[in-house]
Amino acid sequence: MAVISLQEVSLGFGGPLLLENINLQIERGESVGLLGRNGAGKSTLLKLVNGDIPPDGGNVSRQQNLRVAYLSQEVPQGLSGLVGKIVADGLGSAIHEPEHHWQAQLQVEQILSRMQLDPSAEFDVLSAGLKRRVLLARGLVRDPELLLLDEPTNHLDIDAIDWLEDFLKRWGGTLFFVTHDRVFLQRLATRIVELDRGRLFDWNCNYATFLQRKEALLSAEQEQNVNFDKKLAQEEQWIRQGIEARRTRNEGRVRALKRLREVRRERREQTGKIRMQIQAEKRSGRLVIDAENVSYSFGSQPIVREFSTTIQRGDKVGIIGPNGSGKTTLLRLLMGELTPDQGEVRLGTNLEVAYFDQLRAQLDENKSVLDNVGQGRDTITINGKPRNLVGYLEDFLFTRDRVKAPISALSGGERNRLLLARLLAQPANLLILDEPTNDLDIETLEVLEDLLMEYAGTLLLVSHDRAFLNNLVTSTLALDGDGVVTEYVGGYDDWRQEQIELAKAAEEKISKPGGQPRTEPPASNRKLSYKEQRALEAEQRELAELPTRIEALEAEQHQLASTMADSDFYQREAAQISQAVNRLKELEDELARAYQRWEELEHR
Repeated sequence: MAVISLQEVSLGFGGPLLLENINLQIERGESVGLLGRNGAGKSTLLKLVNGDIPPDGGNVSRQQNLRVAYLSQEVPQGLSGLVGKIVADGLGSAIHEPEHHWQAQLQVEQILSRMQLDPSAEFDVLSAGLKRRVLLARGLVRDPELLLLDEPTNHLDIDAIDWLEDFLKRWGGTLFFVTHDRVFLQRLATRIVELDRGRLFDWNCNYATFLQRKEALLSAEQEQNVNFDKKLAQEEQWIRQGIEARRTRNEGRVRALKRLREVRRERREQTGKIRMQIQAEKRSGRLVIDAENVSYSFGSQPIVREFSTTIQRGDKVGIIGPNGSGKTTLLRLLMGELTPDQGEVRLGTNLEVAYFDQLRAQLDENKSVLDNVGQGRDTITINGKPRNLVGYLEDFLFTRDRVKAPISALSGGERNRLLLARLLAQPANLLILDEPTNDLDIETLEVLEDLLMEYAGTLLLVSHDRAFLNNLVTSTLALDGDGVVTEYVGGYDDWRQEQIELAKAAEEKISKPGGQPRTEPPASNRKLSYKEQRALEAEQRELAELPTRIEALEAEQHQLASTMADSDFYQREAAQISQAVNRLKELEDELARAYQRWEELEHR
């Protein structure tokens, strides 16, 4: 049974319609993921389903007495007070009615417990992730039948996203959500609908199958448009001949050409793909950053404790941790912007740094898109060649009208694209990106991902996007929120698997008398320090040289043994005989040690 039904719904705010005669039915118990480019109208569609805005045309039908909860993309301005009071407000007047008060209070307590929220905490001081959890609790306390979520993973740390996924899987209601988190989509969506150029496409499959079908559809659409344009060009050439077109028997062909022109005029082209490139840079030195026993605190709160790492040219390092654990602070320490309380951070040579700030503080709110990138210039130099600045910004999907808009008029996704345009306009061999994926649609995110995969420089990346981390980083720094930073080889999945193994090992050791849980990652999965890396490289060289050395020793041993086997050998002076005998014994000892060393190194 459908809880929501949209029939021939249209809606626009000037310009092309955001929703053009769309149809949609959401059945009870479904988990529907809504996809689309930035600005396609996804948030508008959610608000329309929620009843916040009416359609320009068509009908929106809801199941009678349907209970709906809506989590918007942004935290409402001016919301304050105790968490318990804010969640209770989700029940409206029911919380104050004497006959329902005890039941309403029980509902509030149950949802606070399920969502692990402290009712006495002040909303104002919570992290962005916890604030969104409170707002979700305020919606869920009404026991909704339909839950509308607009980018629910924005500003959540990885642990909070994992928690939200598990919660929604157990929840059991009907879910309609917008997200750019590919792992979230894969785990939750049982059906995909896509908003593209005003039309709604219903794929009725999971995300992995959607990707395959979408690629086939775009290919077929492109081929169809090519054939249509070829036909139109042929008819336009015919009409220009004039004489044949005026004959009565060809009037039908003239009318058909007019219809072709009308169809072509109404065609809405697919939004272009963002085009990015990182400027060719000078190679940095092999050593990029060397941190040794670094500690840093805010007052009495330790952010980093006795942390050491070595980052070399070409490394791609991910940084993860709970909200408020100090990920941005760690970045600033590694960049040299902050001085550690103890320890030392040494930067390599020939570094050209480009920094993406998640707060977008580098953007000047009083300037236009054009001035934020060009700084008063009309051209920009990319890889040694001048480019028109407007053309450069068009690569980042800013139209010629949009480049003159003030920053205040931009959406979150547009601001992120603008900051990327500004960042990539400068040459860099060290990219430092702090949450670059927030508010980006999936297609733009994948273009950025491909670009960074091919990047030959060094990358430091803070992100909660698990697929982005898995596809990009070669090692991961994990902060625990209490100052401990641990380094692992690989991305998010490698880190998660290591946590599972550590938990199992801890349980096993605790269950044994006198057992102590292991707190350090095994050496096989822990990234080596700079000194350890240098020692390992020396051992690798030694292992590579050992066969040649053993061969030389054996050749000398064979030659000396052959000489001593000659009967004339013992006619020599006693000193020579003694020297040869001693050398033969030395060779035997050296060979024994060499073979033992070879075995040790191969075992490592």
